[in-house]
Amino acid sequence: MTYLYIKAFHLFFVVSWFAGLFYLPRLYVNLALAEPGKEYDRLLLMAYKLFRFMTPLALLALALGLLLWLGYGVGGGWLHAKLALVTVLVGYHGYCYKLLQDFVQQRNRRSHVWFRFFNELPVLLLLAVLILVVVKPF
Repeated sequence: MTYLYIKAFHLFFVVSWFAGLFYLPRLYVNLALAEPGKEYDRLLLMAYKLFRFMTPLALLALALGLLLWLGYGVGGGWLHAKLALVTVLVGYHGYCYKLLQDFVQQRNRRSHVWFRFFNELPVLLLLAVLILVVVKPF
């Protein structure tokens, strides 16, 4: 029974984290289009607050996933592939912070089009992770 509660909370925090991973780069699209001023400052504040909100969600998702893995002995080749993709997602999250710092210091050199493509990566990673977890192809 405890396993199912941990799994449910893990999924809750993963979904919440992904909401942030989906929306933060959309804010970057708008920041890349905005000129310095009130709109830029408002978007920057929104991005900063979202990043601060989604980081603990990510940490809780990772901690509960680790607990499921180590505490209940979940295993298989699919899990190793999933962990590799989760590592990429953690790197993506960290890179989002670096991009946020570039906007804070007004050093962004990337176009809104680049951020539109950047925004698609977590969608593809989520699809791959879901296929690995549900289908367990290996």
